[in-house]
Formats: sequence, C-alpha cells, structure tokens
Amino acid sequence: MNEAYELEGEEFTGSQPLICEGLQLLGAKWSILVISELSKGPKRFKQLLRDVAIVKTQSLTDTLRHLEKAGVVRRTVFPTVPVTVEYALTEKGEDFRTVLDEMEKWTLRWKRS
Repeated sequence: MNEAYELEGEEFTGSQPLICEGLQLLGAKWSILVISELSKGPKRFKQLLRDVAIVKTQSLTDTLRHLEKAGVVRRTVFPTVPVTVEYALTEKGEDFRTVLDEMEKWTLRWKRS
C-alpha cells in the first residue's frame, strides 16, 4: 500500500515526495555545479566564480545562500583585513558526492548514444 504525502499543496504517493524534496534542495539551476566544485575543497567566492565560469555573480551568490540555508554549504568568515569568506561542503553536502559520481558514470556511459 502506498502512503500519500503532501508537498507544497500537491499530493504524491510512494517515493515521489522524497525525489521532489531532493530536487527542490539540490535541483536549483547551478547547485550541482557549485557542489561539484566545492567537493574538491573549500573555496573563496572569487575562486568559485572563476572555476564555475558559466555562473554570473548574482546567481552564484543566490545559489550559495540557498545551499547554506539548506545545510549543504558552510560559510566561514575569517577576521582578516579585508574580510576573507570561504565556502565548504558540510557533511550533508559531502554525502552528495556519491550522487555526483553516479551522474558522471551515467553521462560517460550514455553521452555518445
């Protein structure tokens, strides 16, 4: 028997709501690219902007705020002059690395089809 769930006013059954929640959390336009970059290690904003060159400044800011609020990214401010801010994945964010690895495998397997 499938349980019914309600998410943002819509009713779902089975695993649908869990997938929807995951997509809401990590499916934002640039989230996966940012998580992928941060999985290589902590970075400052300008480093991320350079390494994810396709993302504009405001979009990166919005994405980092979204991921920080979701508990995927940790923002650390260092008391230097000028202030240094570093972004890193939390345990929750690091755990997503397995999903990224599987996405890469799937893409490599099917990209030529």
